[in-house]
Amino acid sequence: MDAAVLEMVLTAFEETRDDALGHGHDLAQAVKEATTAAAMCLSAMTGIEDAAARAEIDALNPVKMLAA
Repeated sequence: MDAAVLEMVLTAFEETRDDALGHGHDLAQAVKEATTAAAMCLSAMTGIEDAAARAEIDALNPVKMLAA
């Protein structure tokens, strides 16, 4: 994935996680929602299938990337 797509996917993840936490969800639920949002973003931007996008986001580990 190129840098522009990565930035958008990480932004989708971070904004969704923060929104979910702001609405009172626990961290586990917030990360689950954020992972789904990031995968949907990746799928929409690249045309890859949903399951493949989800696997790519899981392998990317956005929680760790954003913590760095």
